[in-house]
Amino acid sequence: MEKYESLREPMDMPDPQFPIKLHRIGFSQQGGVLFPHHWHRHLEFLFFVKGEALIECGSASMSASAGDLIAVNSNELHYGVSASPELFYYALIFDVSLLHSQSADAAETKFITPLTQNRLLLRNYIGSDESAAACMHAIIRELEQREIGYELAIKSELYRLLTLLIRGYVGTVLTQDEHAERMKNVERFAPVFDYIDRHFKDELSVEQLAGIAGLSRFHFSRLFKELCGRTVTEYITTTRLNIADDLLRRSPLSVSEVAAATGFNDIYYFSRTFKKHKHVSPSSIRGNR
Repeated sequence: MEKYESLREPMDMPDPQFPIKLHRIGFSQQGGVLFPHHWHRHLEFLFFVKGEALIECGSASMSASAGDLIAVNSNELHYGVSASPELFYYALIFDVSLLHSQSADAAETKFITPLTQNRLLLRNYIGSDESAAACMHAIIRELEQREIGYELAIKSELYRLLTLLIRGYVGTVLTQDEHAERMKNVERFAPVFDYIDRHFKDELSVEQLAGIAGLSRFHFSRLFKELCGRTVTEYITTTRLNIADDLLRRSPLSVSEVAAATGFNDIYYFSRTFKKHKHVSPSSIRGNR
């Protein structure tokens, strides 16, 4: 559990009495990591204004472009990479407790409590939904202007947004046992993610990583794919390439030195793999610095 907690993002709110915050994120590195694998207990919406990105939520992998909305459920591992030279998006993060009722009315028991308990899961890819986008624009405007009564307006828009999503974009409704099993698997794999992050340039075998999780190779591979949306090999390769991308942009190392530092013994294989995944050659990144 301690290592699973290492993937948890600290989430301080500007106003603990009104737990919601908005990040405005501009990014100008195609192939760069927007955020590493992490989770938090808050509900998050990613609203894209410009450019494209590749987002992973749990086992789902999706492409997002201008106008798209992505929902990240509570306690859901998520990860993002920029897929265009210029990207701008909003990240709206809030505690569902903000919408709790004082009494156990129908809205509370049917929808808010299951969302809080992580048993009602929204579909991650909302896409370009005009009504949902209108709610996002209204919330963003209220948070930016903060006129008197903005808290009432934001709660109203959040209720409206959740109503739209519950009506058209519910992915799963879990029982208590299913939720417990889901969290157990995330906790079980946390030491594996931690080990890969610390030993990414070493030779890593499925058998070795399966042993860390205490699972058979077959069971480990199946659960890993369900959790991350990619195979173990694909995950390790992506981790290495993301670190290589950062080194190419920020360090004085040559392309061949970056390849060696990230576990690629063959410079030609490194260049081919990098270009396949990042859609740009490592030498061009070094040349554009």
